[in-house]
Amino acid sequence: MKTKNNIKAAIKYFLLVAFAIITLFPFYWMIASSLKSSFEVIQTPPTMVPEKFMWSNFSTAFSMAPFGRYFINTIIVTALSIVTTVVIAILSAFAFSHLEFKGRDLIFSIFLASMMIPGEVLIVTNFKTISALKMIDSYSALFVPYMANVLYIYMLREFFLKIPKQLYYAAKVDGASDWKFLWKIVVPMAKPSIITICILVGINSWNAFLWPLLVTNSDNMRLLANGLTAFQSDVGNRYELLMAASTIITMPIVIVYLFLHKKIMNGISIGGTKG
Repeated sequence: MKTKNNIKAAIKYFLLVAFAIITLFPFYWMIASSLKSSFEVIQTPPTMVPEKFMWSNFSTAFSMAPFGRYFINTIIVTALSIVTTVVIAILSAFAFSHLEFKGRDLIFSIFLASMMIPGEVLIVTNFKTISALKMIDSYSALFVPYMANVLYIYMLREFFLKIPKQLYYAAKVDGASDWKFLWKIVVPMAKPSIITICILVGINSWNAFLWPLLVTNSDNMRLLANGLTAFQSDVGNRYELLMAASTIITMPIVIVYLFLHKKIMNGISIGGTKG
């Protein structure tokens, strides 16, 4: 029995290590390629470790495209997305969990059903709406269509439902309004889930590519991911600079995830498990 358990454990760890290598190798290859010379990055057979570390690739890549502007745009859009999405998710989740009104459950069921519609299907409709409102090539166009996210509303609603109704009734007896009960009691209790939503919204906004590409026309409004496309066309086949630019863009979000991944998993488990 002990030998059988050891074999199972060995297989499990082998699969975990193999999965980790497969997952991390592209990230390692990006960093390694960003430190190679223009000749070494395309030579065959490829080298796993750069023969000479070309740290100058990063400064060269940063100077060959307006990444400073791309960073500012991405930070602004990410911040606006986090604030608006979280506020709307909190208000909607509270309404669907604690407020009583006709058709509440039916409306929420329709919201959940909308999650079955692929986001790509809504792109044309959203684009026509943004165009009609003359919001093309503006910050509003980059985050307004995605302020209301059903998944985040669902996560918070599941957590809010676990708050005892007696607590709500006690607050009402003490004279607290729904607004005060929400922000003074419910929101502090839901802090783990709210932090998780902030992180997920931030990651999605930082990595956004297709939608910003459609609704922006000028370099002044491009985001980091779109900047890579322009950068690639500008530098041609200098892949080491493209990899250096990719590393610059990727590192902030990787660092955030490394520090906050436990909060992400904790928030998802709390919000998604009904007690």
